[in-house]
Amino acid sequence: MIKSVIAGVGGYLPEKVLTNFDLEKMVETSDAWIQERTGIRSRHIADETQTTSSLAIKASESALENAGISGADIDLIILATTTPDDTTPATAMRVQAALGATNAFAFDVQAACSGFMYALSVADKFIKTGTVKTALVIGAETLSRIVDWNDRNTCVLFGDGAGAVIVKAKETTEDSNSEILDIILHSDGRLRDLLTTTGGVSRTQNAGFVHMEGREVFRHAVTNLSNVAQEIIEKTGVQLSDIDYLVPHQANIRIIEGTAKKLDISSDKVIITLPEQGNTSAASIPLALYEGVKSQKLKKGHLILLDAMGAGFTWASALIRL
Repeated sequence: MIKSVIAGVGGYLPEKVLTNFDLEKMVETSDAWIQERTGIRSRHIADETQTTSSLAIKASESALENAGISGADIDLIILATTTPDDTTPATAMRVQAALGATNAFAFDVQAACSGFMYALSVADKFIKTGTVKTALVIGAETLSRIVDWNDRNTCVLFGDGAGAVIVKAKETTEDSNSEILDIILHSDGRLRDLLTTTGGVSRTQNAGFVHMEGREVFRHAVTNLSNVAQEIIEKTGVQLSDIDYLVPHQANIRIIEGTAKKLDISSDKVIITLPEQGNTSAASIPLALYEGVKSQKLKKGHLILLDAMGAGFTWASALIRL
């Protein structure tokens, strides 16, 4: 039998940093107000020369180096994003070309903030069916391009960045307990208008801006995230006490704390990048994985729980043994 394992992680954040004090000069807000309601102090913003693909390429190069492989070793590239470079072709094609991954096939996935989890699930299935041996899974966003910088309720939340992982096939007979144990995905399109954009290519012929019904999103987020986490724990038969770290989507500190409390996971077992990065949507979880590994909090053999929810609504969880 074949299992899939995380063989490398990488990340990239643009150099430009936008602090809460910078935002005080742009809209009617304050550092104290933003931190109290979101937990965010600053976020990274792509400059005019950077695109989603350029961030994704840097994150992918970082992951390849961490895994000790080259672009030629990749069989599959999946890029999760809400902010593609172009309407067509897929942004993953630019990444493929830049990495020299000529043996791979590539495509994009759109599931908002859960996008990385959806992409990881697809890669996991391709590997476990024996179709591919090595996959590059990326979450990358330039959300600053679809933020209304006059809307103080949304412009304080989002940042740009990219994270990536290398997923490889291993025989279950190999001497390693590393494994993607399971991934569970959910969605409910009836709630799509609670977190959406004001435009779209087919509907308005422009990208539009992010629109969010904050109170409703918060309420659904804590419930859905804790429920899907409990679901995967019951399905896999592990105990909550066995989990070494929770790596949640970085949307709002109160959502993260509320979810951890419902799961009875202590704060020292939660990877948090939100204060310095804001909500980077599909890039959020892979960036948190990257930061966790880089800081040596996440180590080989750790059992980690991934948890995400985004527009759609979409939500997902995964259990991974590093």
